[in-house]
Amino acid sequence: MTCATLSPVPEAARYRRSPDEVMRLERLGVSHPTRLSFLRILLRRMRQEGWVFSRPVFDLNAKGVGRAVYCAKGPDRTYSLVAFGHHLSPDMRSDRVIATAWDATFCLFDGVPNDADLDRLAANVPVQEAGRVSSSELTLSRANKSVRLFEHVVEALSNGRQPDADALATTGYLMRTTAVYGSGKFGAASHASISDRPEVSAPFQAEMLTVWLIRTFTVDLVEHIARGIGGEKAVALDPELKRTLGVGNSTGLGMAPFLVRHPVLLNNWMMVREEALARVRAQREVGAAARDGFLAALHAARDNAEKWQSDHPVQVDRLSDLREGLAAIAVYVAQDWEYRDPHPWDALWLWGAENLPGEAQEALLALMLEPHGALIDGLAECLQADEASVFAIDGAMTVGEMKEILAENYAWALRPDYNDQSACARFWYISEDKLEPRLGERFDEPGGELELPLDIGRRAAALWKVAQTRADNEPIARLLLADPSQRTMVRRVQMTMSRPFAEIRDNLISSDLLPIDMLRCKLAFFGASRFDPRSDRWVRINLFQNCPYPDALAEESGL
Repeated sequence: MTCATLSPVPEAARYRRSPDEVMRLERLGVSHPTRLSFLRILLRRMRQEGWVFSRPVFDLNAKGVGRAVYCAKGPDRTYSLVAFGHHLSPDMRSDRVIATAWDATFCLFDGVPNDADLDRLAANVPVQEAGRVSSSELTLSRANKSVRLFEHVVEALSNGRQPDADALATTGYLMRTTAVYGSGKFGAASHASISDRPEVSAPFQAEMLTVWLIRTFTVDLVEHIARGIGGEKAVALDPELKRTLGVGNSTGLGMAPFLVRHPVLLNNWMMVREEALARVRAQREVGAAARDGFLAALHAARDNAEKWQSDHPVQVDRLSDLREGLAAIAVYVAQDWEYRDPHPWDALWLWGAENLPGEAQEALLALMLEPHGALIDGLAECLQADEASVFAIDGAMTVGEMKEILAENYAWALRPDYNDQSACARFWYISEDKLEPRLGERFDEPGGELELPLDIGRRAAALWKVAQTRADNEPIARLLLADPSQRTMVRRVQMTMSRPFAEIRDNLISSDLLPIDMLRCKLAFFGASRFDPRSDRWVRINLFQNCPYPDALAEESGL
């Protein structure tokens, strides 16, 4: 790692995995959240800094229609979730991005809003894309109820009893968001305008804070409606049951291209995770506390895997692999793991690499990181990236040097025959209706002329072919003068030449592409769990399940 603020672990270098192994879609598509996931980073910071939380506004009628404000006060600033509850008729209920009405809408306000701010937001936030927010807002979001579970919880609490624990654990959320927009969308503050703030320096911290506070709102909402029905007979949700609830999310293709468009950021995310694993594998011994922490994490992972449900055939197979793999890990560590031998974590990892399917191997990675916070949590400082600093093209680089980099870092891209229809079966484009990325079938649908430059493998192969026609000692600037269409790929090759984890090393326009693999990779870094693909192009997840709420954060020790 190159973060100057961190002390390196020199022995870790020999334990790092190859990008050729790590950056394949079949591996990225079985990623698991770790203690370096963005939501865990947020929770640790807030706890360590002693953030204070309040709810200065909660003006909802008996049916949950109205407004509420939740404030999170850090050492330097306060951020406020502004929430609006709505009445949504069944015929308007939809998780699709083209929906125009929702059960609740939200924004994260920079500071504490006054009455004028709330009136302005009330006129804009509930209509989402049809409205306009300002640079005082950091995010914009909306959510729908998980209707059957929400109604079950209201019915139980209003009658003075607790809801069914298995129902809560299986579904895992009372509401699911259908979008959490940030970074300048619809007039909101750009990330660049707040990137110097320590509390949002790690990726997606404003978005994670938004979702965490939405989680509190959903519980407050269900209890409020229950009190309106049951009066004095109504009870609050039991804290242990409440903890099993997170926030659901429906995510589609709009998120997938992010990993391709931000290669430097992707490299940093992957490098941090791989460096963390290497540091753990490099440890010469297992302390009692680390072993106990690992076993506790394994127990929790097995419990989560049993409750994790999906009907998608790909995920059904992966869940089977996960459950069987976690069971095999439990047997191995109980009977065969020589944890008193030198480098026991490395021995455990090598056993897993030899005996576990990919889904379980990536789960083992997360388990091994869990008890090593003191060793790896500081790596969170390396997740962010200044992408503008590497944008300029070095025209003095020779064609020969470019060819060497392509041969070393893009060998995967040079193998397919892109004249074969199966190798170029898809194309990425922007939907005219929603201005979001979509995936078309090149030989069955119109629109190929609108293709986005996300076909990185094919572009690398095209640059390689052009480079073969030029002299090795020729500056790359001359190649670009002759063929300006290669500028995008030349810039990318130079941008990634010292960043081995910057590229997804697979063909992103092939007929066998599963976009959900790209979605899962990014969402795992967020901290998502319970991945439930609804097709190969969109997935439901859970965020913040089994995490503390604001009123219990200060006492939480397992972050």
